Amino acid sequence: MTFLTDAELAVAAATAGAAEVRSRYGRPVSRHAKEGTDFATSADLASEEAIRAVLAEHRPEDAMVGEEAGRTGPADAAREWLVDPLCGTRNFAATTPLVAVNVALRADGRVLAAASADPISGEVFWTDGSAARARRDGADTPVAPDPVSLLVDVDLDHPRSGDALHLLADATFRRDFSPRVGSSTLAMTWLAAGRRAAYVHEGDLRDSVHFAAPIAIAEAAGCVVTGIRGQPLHTAPHGLLAAADAATHARLLALVTTAG
Repeated sequence: MTFLTDAELAVAAATAGAAEVRSRYGRPVSRHAKEGTDFATSADLASEEAIRAVLAEHRPEDAMVGEEAGRTGPADAAREWLVDPLCGTRNFAATTPLVAVNVALRADGRVLAAASADPISGEVFWTDGSAARARRDGADTPVAPDPVSLLVDVDLDHPRSGDALHLLADATFRRDFSPRVGSSTLAMTWLAAGRRAAYVHEGDLRDSVHFAAPIAIAEAAGCVVTGIRGQPLHTAPHGLLAAADAATHARLLALVTTAG
């Protein structure tokens, strides 16, 4: 068996999951009801199974936390892989090409390696904890944030304090930035790659299988990442305010604070 570094394994696992998603895109899929209006599809399940197989082959001593099957592996494992097999399930089911497959390795509260794959475009964004890169057609290139687009993704999937809603209603925000509303963690990788100026999310993202990988990629790329009120990430009142640079972050933080 070929030895893979943690970063290479994250890429391999995310790529395996993405292949399952891509093969089912645009085709009829079964739905499995979850809580409320949430659901998983047969693509979610197939992707997670493929990711689990790759991780189990190369790191049988590690644990894995998957969105669909929960935690598996040794109970006393010091390392765990956080897996979101299909972020954007509703988009996928509606044949909207805004989905991602996220894999992150966490130990001692830190993400050591991560990959976020776009099954439709074929891009894989990844980090080894020190730098962020994008893999396209087998070639890796560094990514870096850039605020020039002025595009700000505002995620409304998990409203809590109303900060995001207030931001969208703010006249200065609408004058200075171009808001976008999405539900995929692709927005964070787009931020890392200079395709977005910022990203705003109100939810509590601690232990999130959805966001562990894209947050790690954005941080490694050099983005400014805090809680929604500028506080340390994953502390009250939680949320996420991520920006391409300090100036953009400061402008948005001032608007969020004023609006709230």
